[in-house]
Formats: sequence, structure tokens, C-alpha cells
Amino acid sequence: MQMGVDLLLEFRHELKYIISYSDYISLKSKLSGFLELDSNVDLNGEYIVRSLYFDNFYDKVLNEKINGINNREKFRIRIYNNNTSLIKLEKKVKLNGLCKKESEIISINEYYKIISNDIDWMKYSSKALIRELYLKMKLELLKPKMIVEYIRTPFVYSGCNLRITFDRKIKSSVNDIDILNFDMPLISKDENIIIMEIKYDKFIPDYIKKLIKLKNTSLIAYSKYGNNRLW
Repeated sequence: MQMGVDLLLEFRHELKYIISYSDYISLKSKLSGFLELDSNVDLNGEYIVRSLYFDNFYDKVLNEKINGINNREKFRIRIYNNNTSLIKLEKKVKLNGLCKKESEIISINEYYKIISNDIDWMKYSSKALIRELYLKMKLELLKPKMIVEYIRTPFVYSGCNLRITFDRKIKSSVNDIDILNFDMPLISKDENIIIMEIKYDKFIPDYIKKLIKLKNTSLIAYSKYGNNRLW
């Protein structure tokens, strides 16, 4: 079954690479002369991303990632820079190597109800993504599973909807599922790992391709949730 043209346009390419710290410093310097930083960065040109991922008792999401299932999705709740006034429920879909993300803003009250499994209200929500998560929590028994936090340096180029990000200091929770608990202990599987992600619609301009070209670096299938679940 083929997807329609309109549906295809919703999906984007997403490339991931593990890079060294020296490559990160070099690339950041090069890109700063051609691309803009995301408008949400702090004075250091970065922001903190903290996400709560959902999975079920059988680790459906994790196993689909490990087994390379072609059509898969994952739900998460996300905040930036520990800002409790903006909480997002997100669904990320991967299909034929392409990605799509849907999101809705939820209130603190709705957030706490979801992580407490007080979910009956969700089926009456005016937001389709909340209703969809409700069905997945009821039928697939999805529940909050793990928190992942990292520091992101984001560059954007509006000319072709290109986004290049560098994620570092990736950490995860031990057993806490409340992303609004900023005193929770977080642990790092590999403190020095840096992930470069490149997201674009149709193409990357040639001059940017030259800027980001690295030696001895290969494309990887990396998942922050999956990698931090596998110890």
C-alpha cells in the first residue's frame, strides 16, 4: 500500500552519527557561520531536553527498535530547560526510514493524571493525540517507563527546513518517572557520547554537506531511549 503524496510530505529524513568531542567543537564553529541557532537556546547556545518515554510490560517499543521494525512509533512527554509551563505530549513515527512527529501541549494537571494512570478523562479530550495515547494505554498497556535528559545544541536553516542538532551529556532516570522532579538522580551510560542528528525534508544544500562531512564516521541507528534501556 502506497502513501499519498500529502502524507509523504509530513515525513522527514533523519540521519544520526556518533561523533567525537573535537568534531563537535569543529562542526559547531563551522555551522555557526552559516546557520542560525534555534530561537529557544540559552546564552550558551543550547537547551536541556528532558523526556519521559512510554513502553509496556513486554517492552514493545524497545523490542521494535532492536529488531528494526520498519513501521513503529513511540510516545513521550517532553519539557525544555526545566520549564514547567510548557509540557508537550509527542508521538514519533518511523516509516521506511522516514520520521514524523506529532505534538500537543498538555497542562501540569493533565501530566500528573497521565503518570498516575488516571486516564479515563483522556478519551473525552478535544486533542486527538491525547485520545490516541489513551487507547494505547488501554489496549497495549503503555505506561511511563524511563526519563532521558540531555543537552542539545540546535542549528536551523529555514531555506529547506533543515535542522542539525548535537546532543551530549545524555543521562537517564533509575526508577523515577516524574520529569518535573528536578532532584531525581540521573545516571549516564556514556558521559562522553555526542550524537549529531540531521533532519530535513527533501535535500541538504551542497555547501552544508561539505561543512558536516566527517572522516571515519558512519550513519547509525541510535535511540536515546533504547540505548539507555540496554545496560
